[in-house]
Amino acid sequence: MTETSPSGDESSAVGYRVWAVPGLPEVAQGDDLAKLIAAAEPGLADGDVLLVTSKIVSKAEGRVVEAVDREAAIDAETVRVVARRGALRIVENRQGLVMAAAGVDASNTPSGTVLLLPEDPDASARAIRQGLRAALGVDVGVIVTDTFGRPWRAGLTDVAIGASGVHVLDDLRGGTDAYGNPLGATVVATADELAAAGDLVKGKAAGLPVAVVRGLPHMVADDQGQGARAMVRGARDDMFRLGTSEAVREAVTQRRTVRAFTDEPVDPGAVRRAVAAAVTAPAPHHTTPWRFVLLESEESRTRLLDAMRDAWIADLRRDGKSEESITKRVGRGDVLRKAPYLAVPCLVMDGSHTYGDERRDGAEREMFVVAAGAGVQNFLVALAGERLGSAWVSSTMFCRDVVREQLGLPRDWDPMGAVAVGHPAEEPRPRPDRDAGAFIEVR
Repeated sequence: MTETSPSGDESSAVGYRVWAVPGLPEVAQGDDLAKLIAAAEPGLADGDVLLVTSKIVSKAEGRVVEAVDREAAIDAETVRVVARRGALRIVENRQGLVMAAAGVDASNTPSGTVLLLPEDPDASARAIRQGLRAALGVDVGVIVTDTFGRPWRAGLTDVAIGASGVHVLDDLRGGTDAYGNPLGATVVATADELAAAGDLVKGKAAGLPVAVVRGLPHMVADDQGQGARAMVRGARDDMFRLGTSEAVREAVTQRRTVRAFTDEPVDPGAVRRAVAAAVTAPAPHHTTPWRFVLLESEESRTRLLDAMRDAWIADLRRDGKSEESITKRVGRGDVLRKAPYLAVPCLVMDGSHTYGDERRDGAEREMFVVAAGAGVQNFLVALAGERLGSAWVSSTMFCRDVVREQLGLPRDWDPMGAVAVGHPAEEPRPRPDRDAGAFIEVR
């Protein structure tokens, strides 16, 4: 049993106690965990917090599966690979948790089987809490815990993967510290702190899968609480969503064309960082054929787009389109107008060779166009890494003289479309899977 206080003084009257619950039997599928815990610890009181190792929850819920190959079980539980080194994989699993091996565990289970995490750890915690209320008439908080490693920190610790009746996060934003300084970013992971406290007395190999914390009733919620799922960062807020060698592949595959943006301003620094990534693309003859014109003022964007619209209308009239047809085409809505920020990538042919031969001169320009496209792709992927949405639109290529005039560009700068940039107004739609084999020919 451990007793401590916030000040670290064990003699302080203000503190909490944490102890492991002895006497629990081996858990099997179908066992009622609440009844087993109530029998082993009948003295539970209102305001206690119960910390339950996920392994016994998984066993009770039948999450023990035959697995000759643990790797296959990890594959089945994996939604996304974040990082890989040899056989070790850090992945996002079906519960939304980013952890080693998707939480698939081959320890404390018979040979030839593996333990999967509870399918819905928050629901598991609710069931245990309700069972203890029925068995003992007490109102306690319940946390289902599992062991995690952490980026940049050696060693493992227990964290909360499921919770019921617990304030999992303590949001201190808007308050002040002891010196009167405003707190603008402090949200305390109280459920994880409780899980770690319980692990101090449960241990990893002591056969004590349940612990109790007493003396912190303010951490127990009157209702079910948010659940531990509230502690999982969403993709848009996760600055470290991408792993190591998987980062480039993930950024490329997750990039989407975004056509609806919020009113949130775009950080010009983020766009400049994306340009820095763009100009690392390969190019012929050691040249630098990319230029990016950044339209950061609404006036510059409106002036350009109005002139492009007028040029488009003139083209449609020359094509014999009716005024009604022209109105419909022009009025369909332009993603470039909806974006709070525009970039116009341009191709320059400085350093190109002239051969005086149509075939070779044509191939020379194609090399530079390919390099420009590689730069644009780098730019789009880097914007995605900055959590900015983008859409490449080809329209500037159809009225290059108009674009050069409006933007004051040299004659040898060829606009290569335009990129709408902004914060996505909605989550991107899933992209249909494409069979890479359909695009490959092997000789």
